[in-house]
Amino acid sequence: MDAEQDLTSISNPERIRALAHPVRLALLDHLESVEDATATQCAEAVGESVASCSFHLHSLAKYGFIEPAPRRGRERPWRSAMRGGMDVRPSQEVGSHRAVAELASMQVLRQAERVRNYLATYTNEPEEWAQAATITSSTFWATAEELAELSKHLQTVAHEWYAGREADPTKRPEGSRRAHLFAVANPEPLTHEGDER
Repeated sequence: MDAEQDLTSISNPERIRALAHPVRLALLDHLESVEDATATQCAEAVGESVASCSFHLHSLAKYGFIEPAPRRGRERPWRSAMRGGMDVRPSQEVGSHRAVAELASMQVLRQAERVRNYLATYTNEPEEWAQAATITSSTFWATAEELAELSKHLQTVAHEWYAGREADPTKRPEGSRRAHLFAVANPEPLTHEGDER
């Protein structure tokens, strides 16, 4: 991966909790899809009021997820500071595991809604695109090290395809469309005795 495409690791519970809000996640998604945007443009994109977006944009900036973009006259646009993406992992700090779980739960709901929206229009997809998409699941036995390796592999593959195409339209192959990857690799929950069912 290029250095500029490296994932930003986030484990501080305060920063993670700052992300765990549906409007903030929607704003981050939007700012990652455009060069920059004002609070007014963000409000139009995410369906919230300008005042609400302005408040959440300042909160995201406070924790380093976005930054001011060069001014356009009197306009004050914002841009993503996380162009390479984020890798949110718990640390040993108090509350970190709970904060990661809360954010991840919110992301699962957001991604489920996105997939449902896609499936609602699935019958309109050209055959080549319908065949290219997949919703798949697997069950397997793995050590913690192997599961970590799989998680890293999924992130690496996604970023190899990213290759600056989001920020630079000239790098996008002809006929390409924005695509999404949502993958979860997790072990079965432990029982009270510490053994898996």
